[in-house]
Amino acid sequence: MLKRLFNNLIPNRTAVKRQVIPREQHNISRKNISSAAIRIMKVLHEANFAGYLVGGGVRDLLLNGHPKDFDVATDATPEQIKGLFRGARIIGRRFRIVHVRIGREVIEVTTFRASHEDASHAKQAQQTDHGMLTRDNVYGSLETDAVRRDFTINALYYTTEGFAIHDFVGGTRDIKRRLICMIGDPATRYQEDPVRMLRAVRFAAKLGFNIEPKTAKPIPDLAHLLRNISEARMFEEVLKLFMAGAATATFNLLRDYGLLAHLFPATDAILAGGDQQAEELINQAMVNTDKRIRSKQRVTPAFIYATLLWPPMQAELAVLRQQKRNQKVPEIVLQQQAAQSVIRQQLAHTSIPKRFQIPMREIWDLQLRLPQRSGNRALSSFEHARFRAAYDFVLLREQSGENLGGLGDWWTRYQDANEVAREKLVASVDEQGQDKPKRKRRRRKPAAQRNSEDSSAIDAGKDTSSPNAEL
Repeated sequence: MLKRLFNNLIPNRTAVKRQVIPREQHNISRKNISSAAIRIMKVLHEANFAGYLVGGGVRDLLLNGHPKDFDVATDATPEQIKGLFRGARIIGRRFRIVHVRIGREVIEVTTFRASHEDASHAKQAQQTDHGMLTRDNVYGSLETDAVRRDFTINALYYTTEGFAIHDFVGGTRDIKRRLICMIGDPATRYQEDPVRMLRAVRFAAKLGFNIEPKTAKPIPDLAHLLRNISEARMFEEVLKLFMAGAATATFNLLRDYGLLAHLFPATDAILAGGDQQAEELINQAMVNTDKRIRSKQRVTPAFIYATLLWPPMQAELAVLRQQKRNQKVPEIVLQQQAAQSVIRQQLAHTSIPKRFQIPMREIWDLQLRLPQRSGNRALSSFEHARFRAAYDFVLLREQSGENLGGLGDWWTRYQDANEVAREKLVASVDEQGQDKPKRKRRRRKPAAQRNSEDSSAIDAGKDTSSPNAEL
């Protein structure tokens, strides 16, 4: 059976025999592994079940990284896992897994999978006409589980029994080659789960790896399959793509492989039209996002979405201005209509939860308020809950080449100023938020010139017709 699986799932690739890498030949140390994950493996072993650390945690440890998440794979069923741990709950329908809570940590524990072709009934495996697996709960062995994983670098298993790594598909080899390689026929595996195309791009960007040519080739032709994924899942994937510290590289790869058009179609259309300012705006946002994540600063999805959807919102706003140019509609109303239209279109591709949608729109609205700084307007905007994000957005727009008349610099000085200095800054702008023209000071004439002019004026005023004029 295992031989058949390898033959069916790994055509055009040389099957790699099971390789066991002993402790002395790899760099993984238990000190760098979550104590909760180690505890779970120990409990599984004591109950006579297998327990392996698997996936990205093993991969990142081999790359001397510091994984945030650790997953465990076992031959115990979800019900058996739940019975071993008090803080455990079974989740998922398409792919049943168990979340085990140990202290403050939640570890994902999965049962070894086999090929969906081995399913005995529909409750174990279901597939759409497009080839997408809507249910995949056929349980198997360690060997079949390795073949069912997506990429070779994610199919590595570490055990605390002997502290060895088990490799069935050449994952350690591909880590050394710095390659993202699909297990099995790439087109088939993408059809089973189109999100794997996004994962290939995300891992390549995050790790600085290349995507193997055979793995990369089907992506542009199959990118449209992402339309079959739920909007909620696509939103979660967007967060993973842009909030992992490699947003810049990820964004470029999404465009290269034609994937952006199925995530943010309106944005992709504007970029494809050659809008350099829009491209620079998004590039700057990606660079700034990466910097913030590396320095462990907070990044909100609202800001990322505000940036990605700003170009199409501005394009929609320009159309509305033209359509309603004779109706004297306030700019804020036009912008809100444009925002609603763009968001409605985007929701057909990725969901945007209200907790992010509302602040995103507030960031946009403040772009109209921040230039209005006379009277109490500056203080009112400054005290707005979304001021800091809106201010950062102003700076981003200026970095992209948009001329805002020094607005970013004005607000930078306002934040650093004391009360008196702020009043002077506010006094320096008019009702429209424009800098007031400076009053020209009359140049005082030199004293000698003033005295000369005064003498001339006196002489000119003498009445020469009077007989006493000379007196």
